[in-house]
Amino acid sequence: MLNLNKSSIKINLKKGSSSMTKSAPSNLVKEKISTLLSDLSLPDSELLNDCIHSIIKMQQHNVEENDLKLLSTALEEFRDIFKLFQRYRDVRKITIFGSARCKPSHPNYILAEQTAKSLSKKGYMIITGAGPGIMEAGNKGALLNKSFGLNILLPFEQLANQYIEGSSKLISFKYFFTRKLAFIRESDGTVLFPGGFGTHDEGFELLTLIQTGRCAPRPFILINHPDSSYWQHWKTYVQNELLEKEYISKDDMSIFSICDSVDDVEKTISQFYHNYHSIRYTSQSTFLRLNHPLSETHLKTINQEFKHLITHDKFSFTPANTPVKEDPYFPDKPKLIFQFNRTDYSGLYPLIYYLNSLSIE
Repeated sequence: MLNLNKSSIKINLKKGSSSMTKSAPSNLVKEKISTLLSDLSLPDSELLNDCIHSIIKMQQHNVEENDLKLLSTALEEFRDIFKLFQRYRDVRKITIFGSARCKPSHPNYILAEQTAKSLSKKGYMIITGAGPGIMEAGNKGALLNKSFGLNILLPFEQLANQYIEGSSKLISFKYFFTRKLAFIRESDGTVLFPGGFGTHDEGFELLTLIQTGRCAPRPFILINHPDSSYWQHWKTYVQNELLEKEYISKDDMSIFSICDSVDDVEKTISQFYHNYHSIRYTSQSTFLRLNHPLSETHLKTINQEFKHLITHDKFSFTPANTPVKEDPYFPDKPKLIFQFNRTDYSGLYPLIYYLNSLSIE
């Protein structure tokens, strides 16, 4: 029983309750939620109202206690994610994945530490899984207060490594799915070192999210030390077993890059954001935000070479500081606007590579 003393509102969530049955009018429930938000001095936003309404509707279907425990824990973990990363949303961040079993003396551990150090010096913040191995190397290499740790609570108790333990930028998760969402949603690039099932799970999930448009385009780098052929063997498998058998498209192969040095990683990430800034999809149009303007010649080439990405009309260009109703964000950025077919998400990578290759005047 939820009893609000301020307004004497009662919302009974017990099974079989007559106070909130399946037949309760939706508008009545939302009205009570609005009053609740008002009494708690919270903004009565439509989205917040919808969130609470959804939870109440779940209980109307007699969900089990374990289902509510899962929901409660997941919401707490989302709250921790939003609270931690909110103040750093304007800073580019790179997630580093890799084996937890990699020893400090291993070339990949040393390379991961050097990579994190170099990227943090360039202004990037580092996100790792907070555990040992490659994760530890990432936190160790990053400059002071320039890294995050997203630890997972496992039956055999994976403890946070010494370089992130006790930090205000450390979160411990019960669920993999909330943790994995944080890795991707809060970062702007991914560097994947060799590893086992967990590393491949994280890598293939990211490839799938990019391929299906659930993750915005980003630099996705596979890296191993120069004497290793780990990712080259992986790429051969993908080419022979996935691409040649038509389980993926040719453009899917452009999502990732293979590097073997810190300089390669730096250049790949820097080049990816050389002209490309970010992207926004709306029901009508897609807005690809740029760091530099396009010439008429460049726009003409885009309309010739990438017309397969649009459903109708042509690519158009809007200069910086031009109001765009559907995309009010980043008004200082010029924008390439088009009616994207919403299927060839991997095909956006060749377009981005072309934009990044242009000589900027």
